[in-house]
Amino acid sequence: MLSVLPSIGMVLITSIYSIVDGFFVSNYAGKSGFAAINLLWPTIMILGAVGLMVGSGGGSLVAKVKGEGYPEKANRIFTMLIRFTTQLGIVMGVLFAVFCPAISRWLGADADMMAECVLYGRICMIGLPGFVLQMAFQTFFMAAERPQLGTLMSVVSGVVNIAFDALFVWALRWGVAGAAAATALAQLVGGIYPLIYFSSPRLNKGSLRMLRHTRLIWPYIGRALTNGLSEYVGNIALSIVSICYNLQLMQHLGEDGVAAYGIVIYISFVYSAMFIGYNIAITPIIGYHYGARDVDEQRSLFRKSLVIIGITGILMTLSSELLSGPLARIFVGYDAELTVLTVKAIRIYMLCFLICGWNMFVSALFTALQNGVVSAVAAFARSLVFELACVWVLPAVMGIDGIWWAVNVAEGLTLVLCGFLVWRFAPQIVGRGK
Repeated sequence: MLSVLPSIGMVLITSIYSIVDGFFVSNYAGKSGFAAINLLWPTIMILGAVGLMVGSGGGSLVAKVKGEGYPEKANRIFTMLIRFTTQLGIVMGVLFAVFCPAISRWLGADADMMAECVLYGRICMIGLPGFVLQMAFQTFFMAAERPQLGTLMSVVSGVVNIAFDALFVWALRWGVAGAAAATALAQLVGGIYPLIYFSSPRLNKGSLRMLRHTRLIWPYIGRALTNGLSEYVGNIALSIVSICYNLQLMQHLGEDGVAAYGIVIYISFVYSAMFIGYNIAITPIIGYHYGARDVDEQRSLFRKSLVIIGITGILMTLSSELLSGPLARIFVGYDAELTVLTVKAIRIYMLCFLICGWNMFVSALFTALQNGVVSAVAAFARSLVFELACVWVLPAVMGIDGIWWAVNVAEGLTLVLCGFLVWRFAPQIVGRGK
């Protein structure tokens, strides 16, 4: 189980992009710019999550094919998926840059925030192809049995992001433009080097490699996208819910509400990265044993995962309660009223980590078992159906605190659903059959 640690590290470091941007922009460009990037970032994540969908679904497929004893076929599938991801990233980046003003208006940006939203979004699109690839490669590094290299590349890109944020935002005072440029450069580093590595026989000595001549075979691409749909749904659902949070908060609290929520989400990014990284690592492992028809090992991995995730969730929740004050002051210590609001939001919202890790793992489990539909149902219900409903309903019942409590109610409802899905659609996992 220690093999999951490099994958957790990759996702954890990747999650710092928006956090570092937020820290520098909030402290050196003001809370208006901070609110602007938090308003736009969820839509950028919707695009980046395409890479996670391809990587999660494709990585599981590649691992299954390798487990069945067809390594060359696995290489062909891997190559076509990376080419497809690269082309899609370029197309999405161009379209988003063109429609960025309209998207910003739809998200609720006011006149003061509009220019900063458009500037940040368009510069970030330069790095989008690299961002999409970086998300995809996180799983493929595991399938290639090179998790340490994936972690190293995430560290390098993270350092690039921090260094250029310090240069562009702190030293040169470029504001949101500097934050976007730093993020784009880091994403390009994180996405382009793995392309070079997997294409080079001299660098790549592993079992997974990119081939020179492999055409796109749409049935395999379709299988990968379908199988990774739950991961994509989970990520875009988070972004859609974040947009709804921001709309509600702009209405009730204005910029302060959006800024406070942005800090909550930054902390959530780091904590969620632990679970996402674990799931990225464990999915191809379970997928391999599923392809090899080793039911006992599948069941053992399931039980160990429940324990590890449960303990991790308790530690996360305790740490968030103890560190809520210092974390809030790091970002908005210059505004006492906003700091108080942020501390309260952190303490309520972060209770969800007591149980959300189990819900995320169930989605990953069904991805590994090649049941993308059930996996998507769990992710869709968790993030879109339950949380979206709670975001709109609870504030009417509880007032503004209902916004912060929405995620906790949604995770509780999802836990009940996930228990039923495992019992009904994975009987071998819980010991009801072979």
